Amino acid sequence: MPYIDPAVIAKAKELDLLTYLQTYEPHELKKMCSVAYCTRTHDSLKISNGKWYWHSRDIGGRSALDFLIKVRGLRFTEAVEQIMGRVAMVPPVPISSEESQKDFALPTKNATSKRMFNYLASRGIDPYVIRSCYEQGLLYESAPYGNAVFVGRDETGTARYAAMRGAKFVGEAAGSQKRYSFGVTATDPSDTVHLFESPIDLLSYATLRKLHGRDPWRDNLLSLSGVSKSNRALPAALDRHLENHPGTQSVVCRLDNDDTGHGAAAGIAALLDGRCEVESKPPPQGKDYNDYLCGRLQLQKNRKQEFAR
Repeated sequence: MPYIDPAVIAKAKELDLLTYLQTYEPHELKKMCSVAYCTRTHDSLKISNGKWYWHSRDIGGRSALDFLIKVRGLRFTEAVEQIMGRVAMVPPVPISSEESQKDFALPTKNATSKRMFNYLASRGIDPYVIRSCYEQGLLYESAPYGNAVFVGRDETGTARYAAMRGAKFVGEAAGSQKRYSFGVTATDPSDTVHLFESPIDLLSYATLRKLHGRDPWRDNLLSLSGVSKSNRALPAALDRHLENHPGTQSVVCRLDNDDTGHGAAAGIAALLDGRCEVESKPPPQGKDYNDYLCGRLQLQKNRKQEFAR
């Protein structure tokens, strides 16, 4: 293997994938929303929050070096040489983006909530469940597009995360921290937390509980804002929940009914082995709990693949 100065390697590792593609392969980038991109060659490879993840292959990283090795198949030395050769000819200049330039801020709140209520109702969510989250300041309608905004707050009540969902839009507010993902705390103290991949699935499960005449908020409900099939660490939102609820005895993984969801549940169980009981309870039918709810209600809905993540 050719010798490369460690300082050169360190410099190559500093270049993130978004800046690399913006500077040297702009034709390869496809913007999904203000804070997320995918690539034209691999539309399941998403770039967001300074990281990239190739969902169809379940691999990811942060740097352009990781990308060239794991996705393009270059040898380590080849990847370093390609990056530094391009940098020598054209220094990378990150373009301004909300993700890198702005601190977290909630989307502007609309004067009404009609479109948000109508959208969530079209997904089968019960009006009581919607109003309950709205009244707690966890849910509102954005202006001017009328998307549903799901808010995650820290221990002081300060908003740190916002997921946005609408009939034609899926995204996260710039600067969102998944550690503070959307969740609903149980009405009374509970030693159980139910996990979901998205806020819509969380509200769908709460609706199903109400349909069965049960309290939707008997236990803690937490959205993980996406999961990975091979967890090397606990999802950030779950890690924070367990820190704040040290008496948690039961974790119920109500993740998607697919390889990624099953793998994520197995990974969480392995990481929490001996710490608390972990159950995997994907929906009895359909891909996720909203699919299952809509099937129960015989609703037709337009689905759009969601990105978290």
